[in-house]
Amino acid sequence: MTKKIRIINYKAGNLASVSNALARLGHSPEPAMGPSDLKTADKLIFPGVGHARPAMKVLNDSGLADAIRNFRGPVLGICLGMQLMASCSEEGDTPGMGIFPEKVRLFMHGSASPELKIPHMGWNTVFGLRGPLFDGIPESSHFYFVHSYYMEASPQATALCHYGLDFTAALEMNNFYGVQFHPEKSGEAGMTLLKNFLAL
Repeated sequence: MTKKIRIINYKAGNLASVSNALARLGHSPEPAMGPSDLKTADKLIFPGVGHARPAMKVLNDSGLADAIRNFRGPVLGICLGMQLMASCSEEGDTPGMGIFPEKVRLFMHGSASPELKIPHMGWNTVFGLRGPLFDGIPESSHFYFVHSYYMEASPQATALCHYGLDFTAALEMNNFYGVQFHPEKSGEAGMTLLKNFLAL
């Protein structure tokens, strides 16, 4: 039986590009505008582009934050979606959803990397790959990133990336998964990762 996939719509997501990527894999995702929509979902994708504080306000005010926390099926956070599942973010000094214990911090121009450009934008390698999302994806594959804030490297990380420092490129805890990069813009490797998530 086909699983129903919902994409969280909280006015901060790249819904169209994610939906198009899933359509290429033969799926027809539907938006989730409020908690009641999650009751009919088997899997959630939680994308995001934008600023953490207003995005978190929409999630709290709509009841989506609590509904996502309590969801029992697989959840994939992408970019800002992943960051909002952290304990807090330095972007707007924003409390997160607390699903992951890590903190989200701002990339800084440090003396060790004075050439570091912010945001981190473009293709970069990920390494230390493990877990079901990376089945069939070679070590040091390239993925597409666009972000100024990063999640600290942590024991929950299933992939790391280096940009001035090592940071979490992907992580998982229980039924929650997160990726800092945009799989829907990451070519074959990204499509394989989405296919792996859909197979969970």
